[in-house]
Amino acid sequence: MKNKLLLPLIFLAFSLGGCTDFLDIVPDGVARLETAFNRRTEAKKFLYTCYSFMPKHGEIGSDAALWGDELWTLENSATAAIKFGYDAFNIERGLQNSTNPLVNHWYHYYRAISDCNIFIENVVTVPDLPDWEKKQWLAEAKVLKAYYHFMLICQYGPIPLNRKNLPIDADEETVSVFREPVDECFAYVVQLLDEAKGDLPEKVINEYEELGRITMPIAYSLKAKVLVYAASPLFNGNTEQSALVNTKSKDRTPLFNQTVSIDKWKLAAEACKDAVELCEDVLGMKLYKYGGSFQYDLTDTILTQMSLRGAFTERWNSELIWANTQSVQADIQTYSTPKLDLRYQEGARLFQGLGVSMKVAEQFYSDHGIPVMEDITVNKNELYELRTATADDQLYIHKGTKTVNIHFNREPRFYAWLGFDTGVWYGQGNENDSKPEDLFYVKGLRGQVHGYRSLAFGPVTGYQPKKFIHFKNVQAEGNDNYAVNTYPWPIIRLADLYLLYAEALNEAEDTETSRELAMVYVDKVRERAGLEGVEDSWTDYSSNKTKFKSQRGLREIIQQERLIELCLEGQRFWDIRRWKTAIQSYHTPIQSWDLTQRESKYYYRKRTIASPSFGLKDYFWPIRDYEILINPNLEQNLGWKINK
Repeated sequence: MKNKLLLPLIFLAFSLGGCTDFLDIVPDGVARLETAFNRRTEAKKFLYTCYSFMPKHGEIGSDAALWGDELWTLENSATAAIKFGYDAFNIERGLQNSTNPLVNHWYHYYRAISDCNIFIENVVTVPDLPDWEKKQWLAEAKVLKAYYHFMLICQYGPIPLNRKNLPIDADEETVSVFREPVDECFAYVVQLLDEAKGDLPEKVINEYEELGRITMPIAYSLKAKVLVYAASPLFNGNTEQSALVNTKSKDRTPLFNQTVSIDKWKLAAEACKDAVELCEDVLGMKLYKYGGSFQYDLTDTILTQMSLRGAFTERWNSELIWANTQSVQADIQTYSTPKLDLRYQEGARLFQGLGVSMKVAEQFYSDHGIPVMEDITVNKNELYELRTATADDQLYIHKGTKTVNIHFNREPRFYAWLGFDTGVWYGQGNENDSKPEDLFYVKGLRGQVHGYRSLAFGPVTGYQPKKFIHFKNVQAEGNDNYAVNTYPWPIIRLADLYLLYAEALNEAEDTETSRELAMVYVDKVRERAGLEGVEDSWTDYSSNKTKFKSQRGLREIIQQERLIELCLEGQRFWDIRRWKTAIQSYHTPIQSWDLTQRESKYYYRKRTIASPSFGLKDYFWPIRDYEILINPNLEQNLGWKINK
């Protein structure tokens, strides 16, 4: 054992596959390296420590990607501020800074990488660990190390790579590391994944104990995602970052390449192809479709909704490639849902504290599977005029209620993933769709049960993120009695992988053949959503009938498909950055309906509730001033000044 130092190793609970048992705790929370790898049980604790640094996806206070321009919350709610904090949300309010950066994961991920390095160096010495298991555990640690580096790249851009921990007696010159060019950063992440993927199991053997552990499809799919990011405009020929160089190095090393490389898209397409073939052909994975035991004979409409809702909230479903067992969130469900069951309005404390921005609601397609403003059957001048729902609408909009035209004739994902005034909310203890008049629905006007009450309660925008809410959740008697069905937060779904593959195919080669293959994978996602394929939808209903025949047109289609299919999952935040469309996206303010109104004709008026700003500097986090002061070789990201 080379470095005999004490390392704080807090072995956190690693809830795998629904197991709620805590791992054994080292008595004083501190383990010596001499004993951490002296037998299998101790080494396993160290491996789980490497997992414990996984980001808390879906955690309201700390997951910056949850916000972006998708969600807004109760700015003046003391309850929200006390319970969740506002760090992640405050980034969108323009309060990011370099003195004490919000949601600053710099130390967290480097600490994670350091622990992974210790494990990688020492696991081979464990005496009672079989060789096959050594290889597997080593591969798991390498994938985790790759992922933590990748998350740092997403946040900060080019970073110092921690290939191997420095010795504790390293001199000042050795520890004053430089940021490395972004291409080298991505290459190292891919190298780690390539080293690991062959030694991983195709799937976990003991599902009760090991669900959530790294597997072969995770490594392949993560490689695909990493290479798509590396090929995207933010990292591929980004001339706006040309001024970011290592000024203290002898050759003033540029940290961003200045020339767009199509070869990067070709590598990404190959990696996506490998991942898709592994998931489909070897493992038989497929997009999730609801197939539960039916108490009632459900309509096709509701079955489609259950397939869409379950794709995100159903634990370990058929399309789940990677789910984060370190992030099993219940708060986001209780904070998002309205009190649907009128019998318990004084019971469960449900705040409706998260609202979906109107721009996200508007991006969903019409029922013809194309953007509403392109649909030739839609009267654009009457989108915000009132209309009364009939029996034909009653599985989506409560019969006899009034709402605006833009809420009618939308694609199934709009109804499955968003709540809105008069919108039907299937489940939550009422699953008999043969009596649609009895199904829960949102009553959002002021004075109604789900309407505006005070600054401490929602609604926020008039749209609730139904996507987060498991349909089996139920209210009951008691002040805090809301039964939540939790699920590990999905990191990569098969639908995500399909759309990454389609994007890479379209960008790698500007040919009809490549576009046709790309549309095959887009259409797989659309079919599950109850929509026709791209070619038929645009040909039959769009004012731009040949849009899919050009690389630029298909790019717009694929990007909108990602923004819809993966909405509210923490994907849009990174996608609009890597596409370099964030400035344009943020230009549209956060809007809501006029929530203080008691009549529909006044309620359905747009109001601007916030105008988040986004500039060039916001594409990357600032490195904390302190880090640069103790290591002058670190360059600050463009636009962020060092406050000494």
